Amino acid sequence: MKTNLENKLIAIVRVRGTLGVRQEIKETMKRMNLNRVNSMILLYGNRSNIGMINKCSDFVTYGEIDNDTLELVAKRKDMKVEKADIEKISSGKKSPKEVIAMPIRMHPPRKGYRSIKQNYKAGGDLGYRGAEINALIKRMA
Repeated sequence: MKTNLENKLIAIVRVRGTLGVRQEIKETMKRMNLNRVNSMILLYGNRSNIGMINKCSDFVTYGEIDNDTLELVAKRKDMKVEKADIEKISSGKKSPKEVIAMPIRMHPPRKGYRSIKQNYKAGGDLGYRGAEINALIKRMA
């Protein structure tokens, strides 16, 4: 899928488990540190990260995260994160790994997922969802 994720902060949430998954996709999710269902990581959209996300897009959902949701995630992680650090993360001056420990274990979303077998555009929860990832993260926090 052609999306413009270059130089943006992306939130990736694992939605499906590993049963019946090809080994190369398992390895990609392991390298991204998405080892469990409902775990979330934050990455910047560079070429290699976008390639890894596209490879495992049938098992994760992802989109651009905003500052309000980033603050909510930082509070949930019980880290001592200042507002200045969050602004540095969103502007690209600091890596999210420097401030927030990854992966972030999230609760299952309130009122559940719509479908973990269909793409987001087809009425499910997999793949690219853009700014709608913020609503999902707020339901999971």
